[in-house]
Amino acid sequence: MNRPVAYFSVILVTALVSSSCDRDRNNPGYDYFPDMAYSKAYETYDPNPNFTDSQTLRTPVEGSVSREAELYPYQRTEEDMLRAASISNPLLPDSQYISRGKEVYENTCLHCHGASADGKGQLFVSGKYTFPPANLLSEKIVNRTDGQMYHAITVGYGIMEPHGIIVRPDDRWKVILYIRSLQAKNQ
Repeated sequence: MNRPVAYFSVILVTALVSSSCDRDRNNPGYDYFPDMAYSKAYETYDPNPNFTDSQTLRTPVEGSVSREAELYPYQRTEEDMLRAASISNPLLPDSQYISRGKEVYENTCLHCHGASADGKGQLFVSGKYTFPPANLLSEKIVNRTDGQMYHAITVGYGIMEPHGIIVRPDDRWKVILYIRSLQAKNQ
C-alpha cells in the first residue's frame, strides 16, 4: 500500500471516530435535526413575535363551541326557569343512578345543603356562609319539576352559583333522583 494513501486513511478514520464522539459528557454529539431536538414552541402566556398582538394564547374563533360544552338553551332568569319546567328527567329511579347521585351530592352539594338536604350544611352551620342555602326538603322544592331543579343546578338560582361546569349533565339528573329519594323519605 502506498504510504500517502495509508496516512490519509489513518487520518480519515481518526477524524471520523473523533467527530462521532460526544462534545462532552453532558452534550451528546451533533444534532442531525436540531429543530426537532430543540423545540421552538412558545409557552401559553409567553410573548410571541409571530402575531401582531404578541400573544401566544389565541382566542377561539367567534361562534366556536367546545366539544365538552353543553348546549343548554336557557339563561338564569325566572322566565327560563318556567320554560325549563317542561324538561323531563331521562333517567328512571334506579338504585345505581341514585347511588351515583348520592356520591355526586356528597361531593358538590353536601357542604351547603347538608347531609339530609335540609339546608344546614357545614358552611352555613359554621357561620362562614351567612345566607341559608335552600332546604331541598321544603314544599317549594318538592313542588318543582325535575327540569326546574336541573335548571337551578345548571345555571344557578338565587344565591347559588351555576354548577353546570362542575357537574356533568347525566350526573345532574342522578343528583335530582337522589334528592327526590330524600324528599320521599322525609314525607
